[in-house]
Amino acid sequence: HVQLVESGGGSVQDGGSLRLSCSASGFNFTTRCMGWFRQAPGKEREGVAYIVTGGGTTYYVDSVKGRFTVSRDNARALLRLQMSSLKPEDTAMYYCAAGEGECVPNPEAYSAWGKGTQVTVS
Repeated sequence: HVQLVESGGGSVQDGGSLRLSCSASGFNFTTRCMGWFRQAPGKEREGVAYIVTGGGTTYYVDSVKGRFTVSRDNARALLRLQMSSLKPEDTAMYYCAAGEGECVPNPEAYSAWGKGTQVTVS
């Protein structure tokens, strides 16, 4: 069955760094757009970064551009998110997701989701 498992979250100070990973199984990882989303308490789920199947094209929400880097290892079915210069407003539960078509910010375009990993910046 389809499974996405995030790891790497934690608590860091303002300006710190974290690297999130997402291990995928149960589907053809190489053919899917992959995305990172986040949701803070009381807020809607927000798309953070997306990466196309071959990894050559990436997209970021404006608030993380220049600070976050998304990458994928198709051979190992791994998705990563390197986060630097973290800010308190980055505090949220972070989810990885597998899309059904083009890489778009709409969460409804993603059919498989992990359970999330918490990132707290103080």
